[in-house]
Amino acid sequence: MGRYIPPSAFHTFEPLRHDPLELIPLIQASQGGDHSEIQSIAKFSNTIQNLVEGQSPELDAATMLFLTAVSWQEDGSSPEPLDKAVSRERIGRFPIEGGNAISYLHEFTNDKGNGALHDLLAKLALGLEEEYLGEPGFSSGAAGLHLCGWLSASEVTSLHRVIRRGKWGIDPSEPLDGGVNDAFRHLTIILRSARKRRCGLLMRRHA
Repeated sequence: MGRYIPPSAFHTFEPLRHDPLELIPLIQASQGGDHSEIQSIAKFSNTIQNLVEGQSPELDAATMLFLTAVSWQEDGSSPEPLDKAVSRERIGRFPIEGGNAISYLHEFTNDKGNGALHDLLAKLALGLEEEYLGEPGFSSGAAGLHLCGWLSASEVTSLHRVIRRGKWGIDPSEPLDGGVNDAFRHLTIILRSARKRRCGLLMRRHA
């Protein structure tokens, strides 16, 4: 009998309104009870707007980042998905253990440019992990929230261009026949949508 492989995590790509690097000091201030700056930015989050000045919030840092960085709609409802069709599903649950298409691309491509491809893929897959970010607490939050990494709006454009210019190759050890090409095809659709909206991209893992 073969080894049991549990169902892989599902990954989503959320439209990003604010760069996490700009928000982190504001979130840290808010956790100390100073909410003025974070409330001026997160206008569409009732949770953030209801924080009481001078009182530390019960929210963890990752949850606050999610509430303030993502491009929520004006009524506070969920962001409009960057893709509602096949690409969201195919890249969201990639057919490998762990289901992470971005890590797969990083591992099984050869960067033939100046290193930008792998740098941007790494930031999208790992950018909010403590080892990458240098700050603890911004990747894992309450209720199973897990934020992987992000790209700014300008980095979305850069990654889209790097992929389309084809300055990359496929590692001969790739385990999935056509996996790299398939992942890039669906990622390109997500990136194109983000470029049209002029927004960044936040990668999130759902257990």
